[in-house]
Amino acid sequence: MVIENKRKAEDSAVVLVSKKQKNEIAQKNKQNSVLQSAPPRTSNLFAPIMQLEGHEGEIFSVEFHPEGQYLASAGFDRKIFMWAVYGECENVSVLSGHTGAITELHFSTDGSNMFTSSTDHTLGLWDVVTSQRIKKYKGHTTFVNCVQGARRGPQLMCSGSDDSTVRIWDVRKKQSVSSINTTYQTTAVCFSDTAEQIFSGGIDNDIKVWDVRTKELLYALRGHTDTVTGLSLSNDGSYLLSNSMDNSIRIWDVRPYAPVDRCLKVFSGHQHNFEKNLLRCAWSPDGSKVTGGSADRFVYIWDTTSRRIIYKLPGHNGSINDVKFHPNEPIVVSGSSDKQLFLGEIDS
Repeated sequence: MVIENKRKAEDSAVVLVSKKQKNEIAQKNKQNSVLQSAPPRTSNLFAPIMQLEGHEGEIFSVEFHPEGQYLASAGFDRKIFMWAVYGECENVSVLSGHTGAITELHFSTDGSNMFTSSTDHTLGLWDVVTSQRIKKYKGHTTFVNCVQGARRGPQLMCSGSDDSTVRIWDVRKKQSVSSINTTYQTTAVCFSDTAEQIFSGGIDNDIKVWDVRTKELLYALRGHTDTVTGLSLSNDGSYLLSNSMDNSIRIWDVRPYAPVDRCLKVFSGHQHNFEKNLLRCAWSPDGSKVTGGSADRFVYIWDTTSRRIIYKLPGHNGSINDVKFHPNEPIVVSGSSDKQLFLGEIDS
């Protein structure tokens, strides 16, 4: 194309723009670019990512309150922090009483109480409203690695310890109501949906299923090749999620009369390392996603249908020991060895 031959525009064709109009146009363009670049919000969080600071040691366990307004975190500093989920995520209260690191915490189904396990060889029952410890349970002879409450029926707790026992507790009594010898150190425990069975994982790599009433071993779930560090039951009670030091997370079919090979799916990508922390795992409320702790400083979230990693979230500066999903909204919370918590929203 020969530019010289092009006919020039007449003066009347030139549109004059005032300085004020130029500024207005520039401002509109700027606003449009800002609006386009920001992803749509999916939750009621104050910001898409919230950083919570206050712990003085590694955070080992986190959990949302069943109603979703608050969350609790605990770890090496022997304290339980209660946080508001919304607004500026303020620290609501600090609960103290354990003389050793808190290894795991869980809310009761109705949200009125909290169960904790600790390296001080004891378990704790806490009143959420008054922020006071109601009971202290003694029976284990060394570190208590894990605790879990029953979903329904009588208010029971189960706990696992380095003393190679799983103990069952009625929260109204100070002593354990029964004890199961697991041969090896127990690092993760979980009740079945009806609390008629207990799942326990330990350093022998197997997940054992126990009858609560007879204390007999019903069957074992085999497939992991290293210590099982976390167990979590799906909301419908049909499937068990396990995290292991063999760098895999597995889903098991724990329904009655399921086939002998109960391992349904294996997820990989996250890492365990020399720290050998007890990295936990969790289901999303609808069971479509799972997540687990990882030593490589990333939060991993997998799609349960495709088994693909749909999120690999950065931000932490230490091993991520626990991750949980919000009960009502597409929000996850992660607790790390860097003494920080991150609250972040994901796609709904």
